[in-house]
Amino acid sequence: MSASAFAQTLPNGQQQAQYDVYAGGVHALKANLDIDQSVPDKYSLSLEAKTYGLLGKMAPWEGKFESTGWRGKIDQPSEHKATTTWRKSEEIKTYKYNKDGSFAQYTIKDKSNDGKPKKVDPKLVEQTTDVLTATLNTMKKIGETGQCSGEKDVFDGKRRYTLVFKQKKQVYLDSSRWNVYKGLAVECTAEVKPIAGKWREKPRGWMSIQEQGREKGTLPTIWFAKVSEGQPAVPVKVRVKTAYGTLFMHMTSYRDGNKHLTLAKK
Repeated sequence: MSASAFAQTLPNGQQQAQYDVYAGGVHALKANLDIDQSVPDKYSLSLEAKTYGLLGKMAPWEGKFESTGWRGKIDQPSEHKATTTWRKSEEIKTYKYNKDGSFAQYTIKDKSNDGKPKKVDPKLVEQTTDVLTATLNTMKKIGETGQCSGEKDVFDGKRRYTLVFKQKKQVYLDSSRWNVYKGLAVECTAEVKPIAGKWREKPRGWMSIQEQGREKGTLPTIWFAKVSEGQPAVPVKVRVKTAYGTLFMHMTSYRDGNKHLTLAKK
């Protein structure tokens, strides 16, 4: 998204945030978060990320994760789509849900799969949601009550897990040369608890990162803040400790129908 496009005014019910991700002090990724609740009884949420700089040249990866669904006391997805590209090789995973909360369909489209529905074990998908909607429900709760807590089972195509948010404390954050946000935030941890499916005996991927952080005394930590009244809270900072160093995600811009924050040029 261009700087000029980001500066434009948004309709009420829409929020957009931009982030820079640093790994070991190196600017490694850029990310955008879009939340749209401007349509009555509907929502959409998308997260886009892309490797940046030298890492972008050495390990060209980008992902777009999108959820749409029905708004309510607990938001319910109708569709979640995960599109990832690694060295120009694209994979698209699509998850569909019925309005009663039941799971409808799962497909994969890549070099080896043609996008036809996959057979899935009902035990892996019954009463599950997608990871973005689970996070949005937590962000709404923080915006309404100031409390970061909740858990929900998620199906990721191969596995079922419980995504658990747990509040640690409320803190005051100062803005900096990296982060635009200044104000109160809720510090909470996010934990993935395996339930069923194809989990490896030795943790890999996100589970490996999570357990490395646990060994260092902390789970992945997110600071959520209600930047505007009447809107869901949004992540303003993320910290993930690993055996190879600490990863930070900082919010560099934010806008909605009433507020616009932009990081001063470094």
